[in-house]
Amino acid sequence: MDDAKGEFTPGTYTATANGFGGDVEVTVTIGDNGGISSVDIVGEGETPDVGGAAIPQLRDKVLEAQSADIDGVSGATITSTAVKTAVSKALSQAGGSASAAGPSFTPGTYTGTAKGFGGDVEVTVTVSESTIDDIQVVGDHETENIGTFAVSMMPDRILEAQTTDVDAVAGATVTSKAILLALQDALTQAGCDLSTLPSKPAKENVAKTDKTLDCDIVIVGAGGAGMTAAINATEQGKKVILLEMMPYAGGNTTKATGGMNAAETHYQAEQGIEDSVETFIEDTMEGGHQMNNRDLVTVMAEKSASAIDWLDSIGAPLPKVGFSGGATNARIHAPEDGSGVGAYLVTRFLNKVDELGIDVMYDTKATELISDNGTIVGVKAESDEFNYTINAKAVILATGGFGNNQDMIVKYRSDLKGTVSTSAPGAMGDGIVMAEAVGADLVDIDQIQLHPTVEQGTSMLITESVRGDGAILVNQEGKRFTNELLTRDVVSAAELEQTGGYAYIIFDQRLRDGLKAIEKYVSTGITMQADTIEGLAEQIEVDPKVLAETLDTWNKAVAAQNDAEFGRDTGMENDLSVAPYYAIKIAPGIHHTMGGVKIDTKCQVIDTDGKAIPGLYAAGEVTGGVHGGNRIGGNAVADIVVFGQVASDSAVEYCGK
Repeated sequence: MDDAKGEFTPGTYTATANGFGGDVEVTVTIGDNGGISSVDIVGEGETPDVGGAAIPQLRDKVLEAQSADIDGVSGATITSTAVKTAVSKALSQAGGSASAAGPSFTPGTYTGTAKGFGGDVEVTVTVSESTIDDIQVVGDHETENIGTFAVSMMPDRILEAQTTDVDAVAGATVTSKAILLALQDALTQAGCDLSTLPSKPAKENVAKTDKTLDCDIVIVGAGGAGMTAAINATEQGKKVILLEMMPYAGGNTTKATGGMNAAETHYQAEQGIEDSVETFIEDTMEGGHQMNNRDLVTVMAEKSASAIDWLDSIGAPLPKVGFSGGATNARIHAPEDGSGVGAYLVTRFLNKVDELGIDVMYDTKATELISDNGTIVGVKAESDEFNYTINAKAVILATGGFGNNQDMIVKYRSDLKGTVSTSAPGAMGDGIVMAEAVGADLVDIDQIQLHPTVEQGTSMLITESVRGDGAILVNQEGKRFTNELLTRDVVSAAELEQTGGYAYIIFDQRLRDGLKAIEKYVSTGITMQADTIEGLAEQIEVDPKVLAETLDTWNKAVAAQNDAEFGRDTGMENDLSVAPYYAIKIAPGIHHTMGGVKIDTKCQVIDTDGKAIPGLYAAGEVTGGVHGGNRIGGNAVADIVVFGQVASDSAVEYCGK
């Protein structure tokens, strides 16, 4: 449209705005006659079938209207608003007046809603004639300690910037986007032209201030292991600084859904469950293909019951005991209502951290371990404002694994390139890299676990407890194909051999009623449901007769307590006979990196010469050796709590020398 006429200054102008999956970039070219001759829109992060599909339509609308004042594409509201905003900014650079006057509102209070991760998110905004004065967000169904952080953090970001063009909270993108979409709805009701809202504030490239801090113990990473260590060391009288690169605590612990393995606990005794430390050790060794460090496994098993007692003492009881894949006996301890163990523990850890007044530094990334002639004496870290030197008598690395770092995954396991990951956004392997830089040895670094039940569209992990409470897996032919409670690697491999490399997890209303974690799957919309098995089969496009026969065979096996097909002998307390029936389509996803920094039984980090590095300790997924070639369900939480305590006990003792 080179002949388009207008009042803009000829040239090419580029602007960006926040879309659904990241920045949307718009380049507008103004022709010699002052009209818009071309519009190029790049939105690589937009959903291909929604926002991505809307981009060509939006381009054509801008060209036709010769303006940013166009109707959005139905179903792609966020992408449409981003394009309109970016076009408006570009035209302003070209001498247009589209947004020069700034936004205007009809004063009052307005409410908008949008679908979040777990249900509707409601935003109520109060505006004056030209400013956003107050924002209240209700998202009761968003994931605890993930989406809930977005609910609490986004209003301040929006109020400060006075725009919907703000960054989402890392790791809580769906909830963040829902808040912005609901806010756009509310502001539109207030008569606002969204394209007149200010652009995303540019990050100022200002010089950081150097700052020095001193403490007894600095702990890097505020996940489960880090918070356990911080609480334990503080209760022993040590001054602790806890660093966290993300704007919130939790790490991969928040993602844990099943429970914590522990043997010879008071809960097992009260429920008449027979188990032993020795059996726990052998189950873990067998599950890890005998690659585990037996000494570390022994420490974890022997201290697991006292770790359960410690959780009781800080207000985090795990009284529900059940089966998990790879366990001989009922050993996995979970919250009483069956809710996800990770978010449950993170909330209670945070309560204790607040109670003890522990200094937690969020948005602060450790970058280097400080070494003095081979002894670790602190860390260097940075935030937006400061370059920190933190002097400490001891350092504990609790930075987690590298499940969210595709480069590291491909470095050690190229066959897993592009595989969906359940890991938290902060699981980038930073602690491993820092430890290597001071001579630490690594162990089992290529051992990366696939979890067999991951919903691929959301990367949501379906807790082991669903299968442990009686669910089965069927393939696209409607047939079972494995013992569902074998170790994760075996079940994952079996799934990948099925048609399409996926399966369906099948359960009934009775199982749903007994396991609160399922409510999140239902509210998120990843479940399919029917009043009959045949109806469910139609939804998942499986032969109804075959699926009905599969369920009948399984229910008879439960009644006889004999699974003649695959030898399953656990998780068979109840059959699947209470309507309605449910299915979730799942496939394997990266869930845990078993390898990492080499430690001894005191959590001292070991160097490549086999010697302990003075002053340096590590706990949790940053370490290797505990899980060997495969981690059995429930052992990650046992790992973080037990070794979080061991690392802090060792660091406290070292501080006293």
